Amino acid sequence: MTSLGLLTVRGRFRDQGIADLAVQLTRPPVTRLFIGQSPEVVVKTVPYLYALCAHAQRAAAQAALAAAADEARRPVDDGELWIEFLHENLWRLLLDWPPALGLAPASAAFAAWREARQGPERVAVTQALLAGVLHEVAGQCGALLDEPAQRPHVVALSLQPEAWLAYWQGCGGELPSPRQPASLGAAYQTRLAEVHMAAAALAHNQPYPIAAAGSSGWGVGQTLTARGVLTHAVHVADGRVRNYRVWSPTDCYFADGGALNALLAGRQFTDQGAAQHGLEQAVLALDPCLPYVVELNNA
Repeated sequence: MTSLGLLTVRGRFRDQGIADLAVQLTRPPVTRLFIGQSPEVVVKTVPYLYALCAHAQRAAAQAALAAAADEARRPVDDGELWIEFLHENLWRLLLDWPPALGLAPASAAFAAWREARQGPERVAVTQALLAGVLHEVAGQCGALLDEPAQRPHVVALSLQPEAWLAYWQGCGGELPSPRQPASLGAAYQTRLAEVHMAAAALAHNQPYPIAAAGSSGWGVGQTLTARGVLTHAVHVADGRVRNYRVWSPTDCYFADGGALNALLAGRQFTDQGAAQHGLEQAVLALDPCLPYVVELNNA
């Protein structure tokens, strides 16, 4: 296991399908480091412990701690957050999905955008990438997936900190369920729609989606990441953190094998190699934020 944790997905190839899926998600208990600390120390530490989507992690932490203290959250750099969101999504769309479908990655185009993403021409460079290389790659990938590329997808931003606060305080019976893609094609096309949404938001200086709920020492902060909704929850008493939780999309999607089973339901494969490839595509569609291992045995 690395310092980020490890995801292990195991299954069996049986009767041309994938059966007996088992998911093991192991994470180091890094939030224990926050216990007994002041809120200021937590906000400073979070981006170092969660380097992936660090700006979103910090924004969620700030929102949760402000809500717990009945205070307004600090202003954020919305452009910085949109760029981070675009970076993670474009990485998957240009570098990871094409090879998963037997195509060449658009490495040069992504590298050029990445070099210019913080510069004064970031909006123009982003729009050119979306209209050019990404449009071409998306057409090729969409033709190979199980959903037509031309089908419209609407980005549904669903931040529900009140529901998570109820669960955090012990008032809600179950952890709220995240939105799950209905198919590999739906996962791909939703991600593509989110990139276009983020590019438009960046161009028009729109605020980044952040929401919070809480009071009297209890707080929940939520924000958007390329993988879904990120949630931070905190309990503060006497100026010190007494308890802290982070629920990332990975924690929700891979709490069990339910999301993977839904993506693989009814799929048939010619041999074990094709089934292994199909399982790896399903894991990619859910996009874990930590290293993972996929093991498929022949029943």
